[in-house]
Amino acid sequence: MFLAAAVFLLSAPASASQGDKEPVYRDCVKQCVRTNCTGALLRGFQSSQPPYMTLTGWTCRDDCRYQCMWTTVGLYQAEGYSIPQFHGKWPFARFLCFEEPASALASLLNGLACLLMLLRYRSAVPRQSPMFHTITAFSLVRQCLSAVGSFKKKKEMLQPNDFLDINFPVILYSIYLCCVRTLGLRRPAISSMVGVLLILAFTSHVSYLTFVSFDYGYNMAANATIGMINLLWWLCWCWLNHRILPYWWKCGMVVLLLHGLALLELLDFPPLFWVLDAHAVWHLSTVPVHFLFYSFLIDDSLHLLNTEKPGVKLD
Repeated sequence: MFLAAAVFLLSAPASASQGDKEPVYRDCVKQCVRTNCTGALLRGFQSSQPPYMTLTGWTCRDDCRYQCMWTTVGLYQAEGYSIPQFHGKWPFARFLCFEEPASALASLLNGLACLLMLLRYRSAVPRQSPMFHTITAFSLVRQCLSAVGSFKKKKEMLQPNDFLDINFPVILYSIYLCCVRTLGLRRPAISSMVGVLLILAFTSHVSYLTFVSFDYGYNMAANATIGMINLLWWLCWCWLNHRILPYWWKCGMVVLLLHGLALLELLDFPPLFWVLDAHAVWHLSTVPVHFLFYSFLIDDSLHLLNTEKPGVKLD
């Protein structure tokens, strides 16, 4: 359900920015569409467009907006003004069909890191471990959302939708994972109830932002709230077990790193070389954290196997 809602929000609208409100930009787009996107000229554009652009939904109007964006940026730079945003985004140099190539690459690397460590987890931990299926499902959701994150960067300038980043459902699942680990192993009904509440909270959040009002302040507060719940719950577990479990520090380091690195999102600057922005830096910096996270999951799952199901033999 988290994944379906995230995919649905790819079509969410956004308010205009300084660049796309400029008359020069609007006139450029109108002239380009009138000149290139009608009749035989449109068929010529479609026949000359690379297949990967067609398959990912780039249209003649999209291409006009992209070209006019750079025309407007050039005028701003020539007059000595700061770089404007367009449709809620900084201007990015397109690579193939990707409008934000660095962020798309970062999402892909995060997904590959999760896949690699999931394979390692499944080879090191027997299926009888109490957390085996929950962790496997968490990994699969994370990989699917990484794929969505890579795909949605193909036309980010034209379809801005950062109000629901892929990390929102991932953090909610992390809260559920923590609930299962701390309460659900002995009381499954509690984790089931928390899971239902998290799904209801997520769908309510999405519905409000999509159909009622896109309140940026509310959205930031919601993200900060679930992040804080996730952080404090895991840190409390670490504190309660730091004298019992020698690997507790891995969990504490992971949650502190993930929430600390998220502060990089506060750095809002035009992309370096028109490719690398704060969002991409944040996603790239989280790739190594997955290896430490799964190292903790392997250690903890093996510990649970010995304590919750002591009769199971390890291969």
